[in-house]
Amino acid sequence: MTETDDIASQRLLLSGFESAYLTPNRVLIFAAMVAQSSQEEQKRRRRGKLVKGLLLGGAAVGLPALANALIARRNERLALPSWGRHHRYAWKYGEISFQRLGTGDPLLMLHSFGPGHDAEEWRPAAEMLAERHLIYAPDLLGWGRSDKPRLPYDGELYIRLIGDFLEDVVAQRCSIVAAGLAAAYAVQIALDRPELIGSLALVVPSGIEIHGEEPDLKDALVHRLLRLPVLGTSALNLFTSRTAIGQYLKREVFLGPEQVDAARVEHHYRSSHQPGSHGALAAFLSGYLNHSVHEAVGRLQNPLWIGWGRDATDPPVETADLWLQQSPGAQLEVFEDSSNLPHLEASARFTQRLSPFLAPAVD
Repeated sequence: MTETDDIASQRLLLSGFESAYLTPNRVLIFAAMVAQSSQEEQKRRRRGKLVKGLLLGGAAVGLPALANALIARRNERLALPSWGRHHRYAWKYGEISFQRLGTGDPLLMLHSFGPGHDAEEWRPAAEMLAERHLIYAPDLLGWGRSDKPRLPYDGELYIRLIGDFLEDVVAQRCSIVAAGLAAAYAVQIALDRPELIGSLALVVPSGIEIHGEEPDLKDALVHRLLRLPVLGTSALNLFTSRTAIGQYLKREVFLGPEQVDAARVEHHYRSSHQPGSHGALAAFLSGYLNHSVHEAVGRLQNPLWIGWGRDATDPPVETADLWLQQSPGAQLEVFEDSSNLPHLEASARFTQRLSPFLAPAVD
């Protein structure tokens, strides 16, 4: 039996958790098993692609450097977004690009991580929610149109950035909706600086299934190799080619391939080839951006809403049981026909279900 078959078998067992044979404790054990298996499968698949790229990049002398130079020269800068108003925040480690739109109670929208990811994933939901909220949608440091300095990227860096953005730019208590790993950062800030955050909405959140933040030796080695000027750049250029990005979006992000058109692929390609963009991407792929909230969620005092795509894989929907165990009062919404980005795959349904939860910030 393959690991994929094993995960499928575990999901089948979980689908009947109301059976008398599965107690709540057993359900949580199975949920943890599925989350861990899915995480390991994703790591192994990505590591395999990166190692293949490293091997190909080192197979010839001179040619990879020439190819890398051509890719860098041909890639175009990202145009300014056509939604909202574009602003820049001068943070101490680099300028942060963000979109601001709407009126009402403030809402900070934090994007997920991956090749070419940025605040663009929030555009449809942001435009709908802007009828009642003042929206802030930043490209986090190292992503999209924000600066990409050469520095060590890790979860603590983003926790500091988001906290400072809330204090310096939003300048009032606000709600947060965060996807993927950014959800773990939002949880941590809500604990450390509760005066800044009202309600929390987490979308396919990572962090509760992570028990350690230090990457293993294999990932640490891959990260060191990815930061090499020629070899690492060649591997990441292969990993973020248009063909590779198209496959990534169809297999690991969206449920329906019809949502992956040429324009979406081109945006992710250009975003992942902006000068300096490989630094944050390499850190993400190697596990350096991980942040565990396994022991933190139970201490949250904020109202909590969790949205999950039924067919999400990173992490899978079964992981929601772990969040609900830690925070029994949380509200869970599962979106059918959606995968890892339900806020983009099913924007209208997503905003319709989220809107009643978003309460005004209180002083």
